[in-house]
Amino acid sequence: MGRGRQKAKNTKVARELKYFSPNTDLTALQAELGTTSDEQEYEDKWADLYPEDETAEVETNPESDSDDSSKA
Repeated sequence: MGRGRQKAKNTKVARELKYFSPNTDLTALQAELGTTSDEQEYEDKWADLYPEDETAEVETNPESDSDDSSKA
C-alpha cells in the first residue's frame, strides 16, 4: 500500500481541523494559563536607571564641527 491511503487520511484530518471549531472553555483556559481577571499595571523595573526628561540629548551630527575646520 502506497502513499494514497496515507494522503487521504491526512486530507480527512486536515478538513476536520479546518471546519470543526469546538466550543472553547475560556475559564479553563484562563486557569491553565494562570492569569487573573484583575489587570495589573505594567511596572518597568529599569525605569529608575534612565532620566525621564530629555534635556541631555546627544548631538545628532558630530561630524559637522570637523567639516567646518577642514574647509578653512
